[in-house]
Amino acid sequence: MKSTFKKRKLTRLRSYDYSENGYYFITLCTEDGKEYFGKIENEKMVLNQYGEIVERLWKEIPNHYDNVEMDEFVIMPNHIHGIIIISNSGIRTEHGSVPTNTGRSYGLLSKIIKSFKNTVTREIRRRFRDEKFQWQRSFYDHVIRNEESLYEIRKYVINNPLKWHLEKNNIENLPSILCSNLKK
Repeated sequence: MKSTFKKRKLTRLRSYDYSENGYYFITLCTEDGKEYFGKIENEKMVLNQYGEIVERLWKEIPNHYDNVEMDEFVIMPNHIHGIIIISNSGIRTEHGSVPTNTGRSYGLLSKIIKSFKNTVTREIRRRFRDEKFQWQRSFYDHVIRNEESLYEIRKYVINNPLKWHLEKNNIENLPSILCSNLKK
């Protein structure tokens, strides 16, 4: 019997353990690019109530995972960019720290993102009774391998609101490409 499900495009590096120590650049998009989180005014992001929830929960991620730190991030009207630092794998539990290196390529990073997206979705739907709020499936990641790349990505994240007018209507810009590629 033929499956009716489309084969998902793999966005993770096949042989890479995403529980490894490192810096990871992440992009999460809303379903269909819907602008849930606020708007750009005078080249600055102005968060609405949804965006404030995203910001609060993003900043809380290190409270739930040992040795995970948050670096630069920006919440845009329909996506979020951030750098997550993993510096020794483990999930905090009532009984101490549990190693997360399972030998699978998705590792801790996917667990962090899945938990974050689920928590944001649950809180927005509960608080605003908005059953339509939805993240796009999966996420984009980039393993940052050197200082030069880290510097350029930080600059990109910080300056993202300045370029919103270009991104919003130009499919050739990075976030649009990232978001559309996740649908394939």
